[in-house]
Amino acid sequence: MMAQPISPDLTNTGTGLTKYRVTSIDLLRGIVMIIMSLDHVRDYFHLTANIDDPLNLATTTPGLYFTRWITHYCAPIFVFLSGTSAYIQRSRKTTKELSLFLLKRGLWLIFAEFIIIALAWTFNPTYSFIPMQVIWTIGISMVILAGAVWLPFNLILALGLLIVFGHNLLDITEAAPGFKPGFFFDLFHSGHFAGYNLFANHYAVIVYPFMPWTGVMLVGYCAGKFFSRDVDAGQRKKILIGLGLSFLAFFVILRYSNVYGNPSDWSTQKSSFYTLLSFLRVEKYPPSLLYLCMTLGPALLFLAFFDNIKNRVTDFCSVFGRTAFFYYILHLYLIHLLATITFFLRGHSFAEGTAAAGGFPFLFVLPGEGFGLPGVFGVWLLVNLLLYPMCKWYDGYKTRHKEKWWLSYL
Repeated sequence: MMAQPISPDLTNTGTGLTKYRVTSIDLLRGIVMIIMSLDHVRDYFHLTANIDDPLNLATTTPGLYFTRWITHYCAPIFVFLSGTSAYIQRSRKTTKELSLFLLKRGLWLIFAEFIIIALAWTFNPTYSFIPMQVIWTIGISMVILAGAVWLPFNLILALGLLIVFGHNLLDITEAAPGFKPGFFFDLFHSGHFAGYNLFANHYAVIVYPFMPWTGVMLVGYCAGKFFSRDVDAGQRKKILIGLGLSFLAFFVILRYSNVYGNPSDWSTQKSSFYTLLSFLRVEKYPPSLLYLCMTLGPALLFLAFFDNIKNRVTDFCSVFGRTAFFYYILHLYLIHLLATITFFLRGHSFAEGTAAAGGFPFLFVLPGEGFGLPGVFGVWLLVNLLLYPMCKWYDGYKTRHKEKWWLSYL
């Protein structure tokens, strides 16, 4: 669940520097989009998607567990890279221009979440159910970053690190007996699918409380400094490897201690393999420190080792990376459309599909009905094969029409 961050082009036309692109960012973002779509296909097509947690160690299978677990990498990497790309934009924008762009883009993403993307999830034109997911949190984080770019670099870094490493202290407050967070605290940190009535029979569900994700974007923004022209490729690689390994070592040590960094501890299970699954099961809603270390560590290593790698596979993935928000919107509508077609092919009526408006919020989807994992992977492959020509076309259109301002918002 993503919006396209700002383009990672590095250029300075005022000084005559040639234009180049950070290919590892496009590639990583594209891979993240493809993996993300697997989770969303599972949401609509797997037999147990809407009746059980795929990370529930009492009922899951290894295949189902890792089908869900691998998608944990998507949101933090995407939010992080959104910040990184914002920093890279400084090479061709003044602080005022960058701030204004981030503000407008952030507000647009919030609007898109509530109007365009909510409809894709539900197919309900009455908007009785609005999930506040990753697009909303990227949008509000960009609005905050629009103000933060005026601050000194070291202060932005300090704020980002303070949020990422310190926000789990709020777990103590949230775990206190009788604690009731309320709307603003849920919006800020505590929201774990917390629902609120907007007006008569219209609800918003807070899936992504924004504060921890804003910290990720601020840290990602500061990491953009490693991709400036002042840092050569060899030096950048050493920095990213050091940081990536440090994140992973920190995750293993702190997770093993069960002291801090995640609201729930790991525990010994029926086998050493399931104990490992417990160890890897860290909190995404909101993203715990250990969750972020587990996901961002490998991302930094990927950026270190996969820059300037070019072949047919990287070209395929990079197309999705360069058209990420376009892909995000299309893939949700396509997945839900395929689920709707499948719903009618099973013999259900229109009335059965829309009756879900009174309970399950996704129309033309029935909990407990669907495919096994092979079917899910088949639909996933189909979705990406269908989307590739459209994204390839749009990628070329953007390249040929850079003068069109609105393209930077899609």
